[in-house]
Amino acid sequence: MPDNKYDAIIAGAGHNGLTTAAYLARAGMRVLVVEKNDWIGGAAVSRSLHEGWTYSNCSYVCSLLRREIARDLDLPKYGLQVIPYEGGASFTRDGDYFAYYSDHNALRREMARHSVRDADAYRNYAQAIMRQCRFIRPFLLREAPDPASLRPRDLGELAYLVKKAHGLGSRELAETLRFWTMSIGDFLDEHFENDLIKAHMAGSGIIGTGLGVYSPGTAYVLLHHYMGDIDGGIGAWGFARGGMGAISKAIAASFEDHGGTIHTGAAIDKILSNDGRVEGVALEDGKVFRAPVVASNMDIKRTILHHVDQAELPDTFTRAVSNFKIRGSSAKLNIALDAFPDFPAAPQHASFLRGDMHASGSLFELERAYDEWKVGQWSAKPYIDMLIPSQIDPTMAPTGAHMMTVFVQYAPYDLAVEGVRSADNWNDRRRQAMADAVLDQISVACPDIRERVVHMEVRSPLEIEREVGLTEGNIFQGELTFDQLFFNRPVPGWSQYDLPIRGLYLCGSSAHPGGGVMGAPGANAARAILRDSKRHGRMTGYAA
Repeated sequence: MPDNKYDAIIAGAGHNGLTTAAYLARAGMRVLVVEKNDWIGGAAVSRSLHEGWTYSNCSYVCSLLRREIARDLDLPKYGLQVIPYEGGASFTRDGDYFAYYSDHNALRREMARHSVRDADAYRNYAQAIMRQCRFIRPFLLREAPDPASLRPRDLGELAYLVKKAHGLGSRELAETLRFWTMSIGDFLDEHFENDLIKAHMAGSGIIGTGLGVYSPGTAYVLLHHYMGDIDGGIGAWGFARGGMGAISKAIAASFEDHGGTIHTGAAIDKILSNDGRVEGVALEDGKVFRAPVVASNMDIKRTILHHVDQAELPDTFTRAVSNFKIRGSSAKLNIALDAFPDFPAAPQHASFLRGDMHASGSLFELERAYDEWKVGQWSAKPYIDMLIPSQIDPTMAPTGAHMMTVFVQYAPYDLAVEGVRSADNWNDRRRQAMADAVLDQISVACPDIRERVVHMEVRSPLEIEREVGLTEGNIFQGELTFDQLFFNRPVPGWSQYDLPIRGLYLCGSSAHPGGGVMGAPGANAARAILRDSKRHGRMTGYAA
């Protein structure tokens, strides 16, 4: 086969694109991955941007990676080690805190310290969450059925969905439908009374979304973050040793071990097609690679609106893609620290300091931050999710020093300045001003944070978009609202990874089941490609 001809080309070396490539290579296909950056990983990347410190630049914690994929691709063999972390905490401005423990008895005692009623209510809350997790988890590695199709495959998937729903019983089914459409604020209000407990629990419902705690659909977003597992512990989160780039590196090593090829510094100009069939890709440097299959790890808007000949697509499809909601709402700070910061409210050596830490005291405070985002401003009191992974993984910082990662919600993509909203309004001065607001919020928990900073990388949604290629910096490649899930993701009628141009597939998080470092869209896309292939067999493995 000529050097420029392949069985399949993957556009983008994010973890989902690499997952698709690895499964196809294992099936015997000649596969090329092209990546615009000089490094691989997309949002799951580790980089040393300050000497001696390693940053998980964008994605920063492992919770959703499917263990079936890890087993199929032998990721531990290629160096992947996920270290669970326990607990977390929310700190208050008056010097108190709420600590979340994985140990049930410890958590109950801590809740009772704030509210005896909430300690009693937590069991019902946890059971409600687990019921939803048990229902949805089996669908992560299955295609979303087309409800308008009469194909046996779709009818079979619909039958499976109906069977699962019927198994819930009428009461639980009603609760499930209600849960999927309600806000995380309303859900928490039904279970708890303490403001601090509710604020701590609510964070997972708003991370990465252009939604507030009382926006319908945010209860599902919380569930999305609870569906992963670490060593069988459902809902557990962990650090990838060496940063999140270790996940991408392990998948890439598995892929290359099976004959795959990765070209970095190879930005795509056009996905080539003719007469409704894909033919390959043309790079910005003029190189052309040919293949009857192209799978895009880019989001659906970037794929269709920027890299595909519009004349090859139905107008109705293009309009639907244009209306797909991808809203930028997140920023990121990566901070090199000369020492571990002081947390005066916390007991010495408290285990929860090794988890995710916050500084929001009520749902009202979170909703107010959302209100500021809606008018194009970063919040004066943003929601922050901060971790210090170097406590568990000392390879990420010099001896005695530490690395802090801070996820920031809400930061607008279209920043409003003097009545004009534009991403171009983000400049060095405004990024620093946002960072100052974030540091003020961090200082609620650790007042000496500014004294500890050696280096700080500040990323607005615009920087995330430019580097990673995520439209508006949206970490999920599209909002996780009910109208954009399952057979509606990315658009109705095209939820099964293939697109209107024959041989063109979507393998990134704009496809079902959505965002997060889980690998499921990539594995599902590989299954669809192999099913459609006439020369290669069906996908094998736990994710098949």
